[in-house]
Amino acid sequence: MTATEADWRHLAGAVTGPVFAPGEPGPGTPFNRRFAGTVPAGGVAVTGVEDIRRTLAWARDTGTGVSIRGGGHSFAGYSTGTGLVLDVGALNAVTADGETGLVTAAGGALMSDVYTALQPHEMAFALGNGDSVGIAGLTLGGGNGATSRKFGLTADALVATTLVTADGEVVHCDARENADLFWACRGGGGGNFGVTTSLTFRARPVRDCSTYLLLWPVTDAPKVFSVLQETVRTAPDEFAARIGVATTGDGTVVSAIGQHLGPAAELREILDPVLAVARPFRCDVDDRTFWEAKDFLRHETAAGAFATRTAFTREALPDDAVATLLSWLERWPGSGNPDGGGAALFSWGGEVNRVPAADTAFPHRDARFLLSMDTSWDEHDEPGVVRANLGWLTGLQEALAPYTSGGAYLNFTDPDRADWRTAYYGANYPRLLEIKRRLDPDGLFAFEQGIGRDDR
Repeated sequence: MTATEADWRHLAGAVTGPVFAPGEPGPGTPFNRRFAGTVPAGGVAVTGVEDIRRTLAWARDTGTGVSIRGGGHSFAGYSTGTGLVLDVGALNAVTADGETGLVTAAGGALMSDVYTALQPHEMAFALGNGDSVGIAGLTLGGGNGATSRKFGLTADALVATTLVTADGEVVHCDARENADLFWACRGGGGGNFGVTTSLTFRARPVRDCSTYLLLWPVTDAPKVFSVLQETVRTAPDEFAARIGVATTGDGTVVSAIGQHLGPAAELREILDPVLAVARPFRCDVDDRTFWEAKDFLRHETAAGAFATRTAFTREALPDDAVATLLSWLERWPGSGNPDGGGAALFSWGGEVNRVPAADTAFPHRDARFLLSMDTSWDEHDEPGVVRANLGWLTGLQEALAPYTSGGAYLNFTDPDRADWRTAYYGANYPRLLEIKRRLDPDGLFAFEQGIGRDDR
């Protein structure tokens, strides 16, 4: 069943937000330009809950599938689709109460909106490091940030949320009311259960802290990876690290960047072991306000297309794993994207590990590191370049698989992953599937790796 021109005119008359009919410019293109060629049938930029309810009713009546767009940062392009894109970007209000520590964000709020509301109250919870990342998508997929070893996942800070389900019902859920849906919303993924209209978090006080950025030549990679992984194991929860190695084809650089919720003097002591074994050619270790640190850690990326594969490790990568990684970087096929290719270990542990795997939908509670492997290309590169990059990434992933505990991070979605059900959700998938079938029995919210896809 395909919506007709008359159907689209009817929708335009039913909602207050702008409707983008077939052939008209619609909501923004995907963050990952790999999926820029996906053309929606149309879209709606909703202005409130009633717009959402009427749009979903229209989609049910016309048999049009719905994709939900917040920040548009889905690595797999799932914030767009060939059906109707329901854009919640206009719903971006955020309020923060310094007395209670409660922060309520509308479903379309971005990181920049949340930080703006938090800063006057000197409080925060684990958040992403990209200004245009949507708070709903980050939370629903778990959400790991530089403060997660101390504060837990973004989803762990969630105390209540409200959704509009496929049948148009407005559902509030928390630990007592609709508790099973609340459980699912903490790691069960965006776009599966309904349109999120509100999320309430409990924030914690923050104070001045410190940051670091260290760069080494690739020859120091074995020492850096070995010592820094041990540093993460022994460091206090206040310390976070991203240990990376990347190539652009013109050179390979080893990096460490992170934050410490304490003064730079403490941070230098934590970093002393790696500074002693490998002298970086850039060494920035500085005291900062929490908000300066947030800006320092902001993720910047070139425009273009990319692919990412992830796995978790319970132990440090041994020397032979690092040697394998470096050998694969020497084989990166090149592309027109200056971001190049590489891999990084993100420090986990701390509070993330202290939550039982079944207490939320997010199952990866025993990880010490998230291993992220990526490659990038320009969207105008020849198809052979794209195939070569994807083949290289698959080879890298397979080469490092013996050193990982498996699993994958939902927020770094990999559309090429065949075992995504167990990789993202582990033993929690059957419970998520049961909730999905109850709330969306007809699969209105459907996408390639959506819960319930091909499970009927």
